[in-house]
Amino acid sequence: MNVDDKVVVVTGGGNGIGRHLVFELLRRGAKVAAVDIRQESLEETAAMVRTGALGPVAPGAEDRLGLVVADVTDRASCDALPGRVEGALGPADCLINNAGIIQPFVRFNDLEFSDIDRVIRVNLYGPLQLIKAFLPGLLERPEAHIANVSSMGGFLPVPGQTVYGATKAAIKLLSEGLQAELAETNVGVTVIMPGGVSTEITTNSGVESPMDPEEAENSRIPTTSPSDAATAILDGIEHDRMYVYIGVDSKLMNLATRVAPRQASRLIRKQMKGLLDRS
Repeated sequence: MNVDDKVVVVTGGGNGIGRHLVFELLRRGAKVAAVDIRQESLEETAAMVRTGALGPVAPGAEDRLGLVVADVTDRASCDALPGRVEGALGPADCLINNAGIIQPFVRFNDLEFSDIDRVIRVNLYGPLQLIKAFLPGLLERPEAHIANVSSMGGFLPVPGQTVYGATKAAIKLLSEGLQAELAETNVGVTVIMPGGVSTEITTNSGVESPMDPEEAENSRIPTTSPSDAATAILDGIEHDRMYVYIGVDSKLMNLATRVAPRQASRLIRKQMKGLLDRS
């Protein structure tokens, strides 16, 4: 689906990959409803578009940007969103479920139910509720698309992020089931599996990082820039790809889990052990 002149809804549009999705969509000529729970984050995204801080866009691009404060964990808020988007920009043609959080870096046995509930509400119920809200309208569009951001942790076990991984695995299978159900309709489906992306997801999730800033900066674990991640996601949508693997780490570990799953799991476990021992 070519996004030019389409109305695209992006959750988590106030930071990270979502912010760069908003910019890249505007650059490609789309009308964008940026959704976030924080008004100040959305306004910062809009300011960065307006000042060219994220890169050049066509004159008047900010007129194609709508800022929508909403809580994806609240069903009533999700149900109202299609109408709010249509009132501002027109009926939605594409939904990108990007908003997500990680869990505290602790073993499952030490994870509080309050943290479990929060991760499940944001990462699983958020996309579920939004798809239910938007799908009837998307089915009426000439061409439409749903893109769900899963994770490398959705196909590879990551100790210390077990519940996070479980929600992302659920999103992967949800997307695959939707694609099968919608294969003969006008609605395409893409599932995105990012590896490490250099965003502030730890801070935005309200989670304490097990690494200090200097250690994180010097880490040998490869990361992808949020700009490159956004470009890959939109290229995948425009080419109607079912799967989009983002980053060398995600691509390599996807292959490794298929060829040698036990060894791949052992590698990740070894990398995470030192971090978990500090928790």
